[in-house]
Amino acid sequence: MARDGDINEPTREFPGYPTADTLPARSDDTSPPRPGGSAPSGGPARGLLVWLGAAALAVVVLLGAQATGIFPDFRNPFAKEQTDRSQPPLLKSIQDLSRYVAAEGNFQVVVDLQNDRNNVPEFLLNQRTLFVGAGSVEAYVDFTKISEGAVVESADGKSVEIKLPAPQLGKTNLDLEKSYVFAEERGLLNRLNDLVKGDPNRQQQVYQLAEERITAAARDSGLTQRAEENTRKMLEGLLRSLGYEKVTVTYAAP
Repeated sequence: MARDGDINEPTREFPGYPTADTLPARSDDTSPPRPGGSAPSGGPARGLLVWLGAAALAVVVLLGAQATGIFPDFRNPFAKEQTDRSQPPLLKSIQDLSRYVAAEGNFQVVVDLQNDRNNVPEFLLNQRTLFVGAGSVEAYVDFTKISEGAVVESADGKSVEIKLPAPQLGKTNLDLEKSYVFAEERGLLNRLNDLVKGDPNRQQQVYQLAEERITAAARDSGLTQRAEENTRKMLEGLLRSLGYEKVTVTYAAP
């Protein structure tokens, strides 16, 4: 039993545990002793990793702050930039137009064009493009082709007869903003050829084919008949406002 006099004595300290500074050196350890018993720092590699980690953390924090509006003026050093090196427009010609655009048709066509070779597997040599083309065609009457004597006024000045040239269809205007390639398949040799030299005019064939299809559709759509009717109504309203009671508009054969 412990003596009564030992009850109020302070607790004795536990014996110290051995540390890296107090342990004896290993027999195979040939490194010189560290001054003051300091632990190894890890060398330059560890310092580089710490620096890269801090830099990455700083970039993430700044990008997050910009997204949340804390630093709205902070510029992302990795932001996407676009450089326009286009040349200024060149005016090639000016043409005076004296035409009345009486109608316009908007069309959409789907072009499925495939170019391949006979007796060659498609996975080697094949090019198939599914293109959706959107464009418009104008129908107009060219007033510069009105011949002499085309306007005949009656003796009493109450009626007039006008003979106009037949309406014409303008050039198809392919809208590239609304046109797009829906799907495309190319063989292995086609892809290799694109990697070697490329072809910036590869889609030109489908563009031309889409324009031809739209032009053909405009001819069969009755667009010129609509232009005739609209031009007739325009001239009747204009000439009646000038005092003519009867207005007759006819068209020459196309």
